[in-house]
Amino acid sequence: MRRTVLWKALCHGLLTMGFAATTAFAQMGNAPKELRMLESGGPSGDSIEQAYIKPFTEKTGIRVVRESPTSTGKLQAMVQSGKITSTLVELGATNVVMARTLGLIEPLDWNAINPGPLFEEAKWPDAFGYQYFSTIMVWRKGEKPLATWADFWNVKEFPGKRALPDYPSYTLALALLADGVKPEELYPLDVDRAFASLEKIKDHVAVWWKAGAQAPQLLEDREVAYSAAWSGRIVENDKLDYTYNQGLLMLSYFVVPKGADPAAKSAAMGLLHEMSLARNQAVAAEVIPYTGASTEIEAAIDPAKASLYPTSEANKKVQALADPVWTATNAKEIEKRWQQFKLGL
Repeated sequence: MRRTVLWKALCHGLLTMGFAATTAFAQMGNAPKELRMLESGGPSGDSIEQAYIKPFTEKTGIRVVRESPTSTGKLQAMVQSGKITSTLVELGATNVVMARTLGLIEPLDWNAINPGPLFEEAKWPDAFGYQYFSTIMVWRKGEKPLATWADFWNVKEFPGKRALPDYPSYTLALALLADGVKPEELYPLDVDRAFASLEKIKDHVAVWWKAGAQAPQLLEDREVAYSAAWSGRIVENDKLDYTYNQGLLMLSYFVVPKGADPAAKSAAMGLLHEMSLARNQAVAAEVIPYTGASTEIEAAIDPAKASLYPTSEANKKVQALADPVWTATNAKEIEKRWQQFKLGL
């Protein structure tokens, strides 16, 4: 009985601390009545609204207005004009590194965020990692299943047309995995070896896709037998099969533009706190099959759906985590080589 009382008291205390971390911003005399954020839109934006904005607004009274789509160009335009209209901006990891290099973002106040337990790659000094996604192997149900990217490259044993992303930051990494590079040894990418690997399969690639919706459609329409695809587009499609083995795991972040209003930035730290909590991330995962960066997320989601998500323990450990710092540093070189490669297709 005593243990039960103590446990309930502890849980109440933790919830109170989390509530205080969020409401502290609303109690400031200069707290804004409204925050604006730039995000990707679609189901991802809906997940932000339901899982994070709703509890934040309920606790603080601060309204959050979402705008989409986001881009580094919009961030740069805001900072250069001195008119910061959005306090939080969603960027992919590589774009965060580029924005940092250009001096477009500010350090976050991690003490004010007071996050729940997070994976280390989500806690950058100037960026909050809020949503993982993976590039994985996919095929129509009934096709011979793949286990590795070497299988994907093996058109003799696994016949049929292929589709790959028209993005070198993804496809070069997949080409190296197909050539036998271990996921933990993937970076820095051996660019020459990657292009040599692509030469072996290029004649069997029917489509180099640009939009995430293309991959599942190409498979359903039987234009290709196998494709690389973004996990959130695939895992709940009952016409397709997939594996997270050797997937390329990436993370989207939120940043604060350089020159943001201090009071708005302080309030935004409270919204990031809500994004750090496993219970809220579980709500987001019901809207879109991606997961947040909480180390406790698997305990918070429906166990029957754990296999769908990129950061469940079984899936995260068999994937390669992309290196956005290397990618950003080498972006111009790999893009130039990529365009040269495409001329030969």
